[in-house]
Amino acid sequence: MEAFYISTAVVALAEMGDKTQLLSFVLAARLRRKCTIALGVLAATAANHALAGYVGVWVAHFLDPQAQRWTVSLAFFAFAAWVLRPDELGERPALRGTGVFLTTLVAFFLVEMGDKTQLATVALAVRYEALLTVVAGTTLGMMIANVPAVWLGEALAHRLDMRLMRCIAAGLFALLGLLTLAAGER
Repeated sequence: MEAFYISTAVVALAEMGDKTQLLSFVLAARLRRKCTIALGVLAATAANHALAGYVGVWVAHFLDPQAQRWTVSLAFFAFAAWVLRPDELGERPALRGTGVFLTTLVAFFLVEMGDKTQLATVALAVRYEALLTVVAGTTLGMMIANVPAVWLGEALAHRLDMRLMRCIAAGLFALLGLLTLAAGER
């Protein structure tokens, strides 16, 4: 259960102000079908994080325990620094002629490629070697951060202290890095 709880918390906090959360705001404002958008977010996240988790479990089989510990620790420290930098959405998703679900699915899947939460999913899967538990946790974390963004939109963004959320997420990533290093000392 530790892998599930840690995965959920890390991703939920790391997503605050992330480009996928910004995408949630944009899609909700433009497409206005909240349930369909939320289902698209769920499907895209589950697919993306399952792929990332699978890569993490696969990589774990090729690293000896010490290399695994150092690689994952360094990744968590890098995520701690990365999460402090606010994201911007860039260009708007333009998938003309597609339905709301498919637009959300494709846009979310592509925006999440190479994102810190996808890479964190890889690192968490290496750390815990529990594919389903990590993917379930990271997917839930994404939903915790993005579903309120779909329903409450911009009003939510202005009420949350995104800087504080990023600092908490950075602290959690750094703590995970330290705990991963300490786990090898036993």
